[in-house]
Amino acid sequence: MSAVWHASRAAVRRRRLQTAVIGLVVFASTVAIVVALGLLEAASAPFDRAFAQQRGAHVVASFDRAGVSDAQLAATARRPGVEAAAGPFAQAVITLPDTDTDTDTDTGTGTDTGTGTGAAGQGSGTPAGPRTVTGPLTVVGRAGPGGPVDRVRLLTGRWATRPGEIVLHAQGAERDLGTVISVPGGPELTVVGWASSLSRSARGWVSPDQIAALHPATTQMLYRFTGPSSSTDRRIEKALASATADLPASPLASQSYLTIKRDVGRTASAYVPFLLAFGVLGLVVAVLIVANVVSGAVVAGLRHIGVLKALGFTPNQVVSVYLVMVLVPGAVGCVTGTVLGGVAAQPLLKNVFMGIGTQDLAVGISPWVYGVTLLGMPVLVGLAALVPALRAHRLSAARAISAGSAPRAGRGRRVQRALAGTRLPRPVSLGLGLPFARPGRTALTLAAVVLGVTTVTLATGLSSTMAAYGEAVQRVGYVHTVVHVGKPRFGEPAPKQGDAGTEALLRSLPGTVHVTADAWIDVNLAGYTETVGCQFFRGDSGTLGETVARGRWLEGPGEVVAPPAFLSKRGLDVGDRVTFTLGGGKASATIVGESMAGMPDQLQSNWETLTAFAPDREANQYEIRLAPGTDVGAYHAAVRAADPGLYPVALSETNSDAVIIIGSASALTVLLATVAALGVFNTVLLNTRERRRDLGTLKSLGMTPRQVSVMVVASMAALGAVGGLLGIPAGIGAYGLIMPAMTDAAGVSLPASMTDVWHAPALALLALTGVVIAALGALVPARSAARLTIAKVLHNE
Repeated sequence: MSAVWHASRAAVRRRRLQTAVIGLVVFASTVAIVVALGLLEAASAPFDRAFAQQRGAHVVASFDRAGVSDAQLAATARRPGVEAAAGPFAQAVITLPDTDTDTDTDTGTGTDTGTGTGAAGQGSGTPAGPRTVTGPLTVVGRAGPGGPVDRVRLLTGRWATRPGEIVLHAQGAERDLGTVISVPGGPELTVVGWASSLSRSARGWVSPDQIAALHPATTQMLYRFTGPSSSTDRRIEKALASATADLPASPLASQSYLTIKRDVGRTASAYVPFLLAFGVLGLVVAVLIVANVVSGAVVAGLRHIGVLKALGFTPNQVVSVYLVMVLVPGAVGCVTGTVLGGVAAQPLLKNVFMGIGTQDLAVGISPWVYGVTLLGMPVLVGLAALVPALRAHRLSAARAISAGSAPRAGRGRRVQRALAGTRLPRPVSLGLGLPFARPGRTALTLAAVVLGVTTVTLATGLSSTMAAYGEAVQRVGYVHTVVHVGKPRFGEPAPKQGDAGTEALLRSLPGTVHVTADAWIDVNLAGYTETVGCQFFRGDSGTLGETVARGRWLEGPGEVVAPPAFLSKRGLDVGDRVTFTLGGGKASATIVGESMAGMPDQLQSNWETLTAFAPDREANQYEIRLAPGTDVGAYHAAVRAADPGLYPVALSETNSDAVIIIGSASALTVLLATVAALGVFNTVLLNTRERRRDLGTLKSLGMTPRQVSVMVVASMAALGAVGGLLGIPAGIGAYGLIMPAMTDAAGVSLPASMTDVWHAPALALLALTGVVIAALGALVPARSAARLTIAKVLHNE
């Protein structure tokens, strides 16, 4: 074994360039695989672990108290297929006072709201102390946080055990105790604790003695089903129907845990398809180049193999020499790639799970990801090297020593003669014939170039779509600044005048072109327990630049636009109707369009819909479109000078998701394209070493160094042109598979204009990508071949 190790070390030192190529390709592939596997695991495993620990409910179901008794509901726990049940719990929806209501949107982009926490005021500058809780709350009467199903985790404080107490569900970092909630027509409730439920069974819990004073209209049951009954949405529906078959009335509404799981992992799942694609492409390129390097090393080292066997090395030891020669740089690339992949995945994980609304997930890369990568990549590298290394196993010592390194006579000569009869310059015709001398090596190199072009094509399509998506989400050119209304309860001065006066003031300022007033309000939808954040528009909403993927934008009263995740979560579609409820008010609206992107609990509607059930509401922000050339900073100063109760914020033109995907795709593309170029580099290096005698002969016949360079580069440029023609369709096909998978996972619906990215000029440039990769890879060894002197060639001979 010592002899094998010494021989392998010597081979690694002699072939430094090939060693570097192997290490780099394995490194690039490992980085992509670690990040992809880490996100794939994080998209589901943390939720599954926490859900199992909390004994989460597979279904949260609500029943009409007038139609189904508590005794009848309790009996459903003994139905076949029900593993465990909790309840019945009386359930009420309380609407808190409308005074100074605010939901603290991010920047008015229409993609995120502060709903679901029951606590407002999470912005900067918020003073310490109790916060005002706003919005409709689904409250359940429950004696304690434990039980057979949905073991609520108490984060701070204690459970509500007496009348006048309430525990709230924590969405973010809220932990203020002592906040007093005044229920209209009901009691005052003091927040004594903050808790978290992965089942999202309620936004507040009170003692059973207290719930009667809140006038519950529904009863809640929590179910866990046995075995595979909870594996899919359809099976859960069947299990719930079986459990409630004997009841006199069906559930008013039900919520599956799979919907929550998809919400939690939605953003992470969107990154997985393209990262896996780049990881697989990297793996394939790594296998091809490792096989090419080892095959070339065997061919170029025939005399070395013969010497080893003559010295007493067995065939298996010779194979081991070449395997170790590959595994050493492969192991280094694998370890460094795993470390860097783990580091690169952390900010991605932090970004994709930001604001998912749960305190229970321990998000990170599991040890199995590192273990699989550290063990799997070297095995893959070894298998890629094994087939060409076995060639050394079969060679006898005499044959290996006597064999030359040049190709056998006659190989590729027919093509050379055909090219010699063309009008091409002689260096070009000679170069075009070189790849046919080593068809196996040429095929591996061509495959690497094809995958390189495929990667560039895929990244180009992804980047084009994501750039258009990012501009549409940020409404670049349509909305420049958002003016927020001051919040007196947070110590901010209120505007000097009312809603109408504030809008008129903003319209009168120099530089203002369009003003749209927004009211962000948490409302309930009839038949559903969770609240929904709704953005109601007044004014120039048609100028906001909102993208509608299906249907149309708002045009009149009683209309609503919903994101695809909202429709999917509730089984709705364009043309269906929804009913808003807030306090005693109620209004119905028709879904007239599907927006491009948004959260699963968000809607957009017009002001006429709002006034139908809450006529006294006022706007809490204004979206401004400025005239071209207007200085945003100067405009903000003018707003603050006109009314200190207004707080303008410039709307960013950068979308973080688009930046992350474009940046990740670009970095991985550069890595893989570089790796493909290194594969070409290795091929040209082997070819020129094998043909030193031919190069010396050509130079002695008068070929200049520049002509030698042209000949060598032309040999690979032809492969690059073919690789470009083959790689473009492969990249377009990969885009057609990956982009729908990303949008489906993210709950995004893209219009055709964003996915129609393949046009003749772009394809023409992509066709040159293969030539560029091949030419760059061939340039350095071509210059080295051009500097080779006749005397040096004859001396080596």
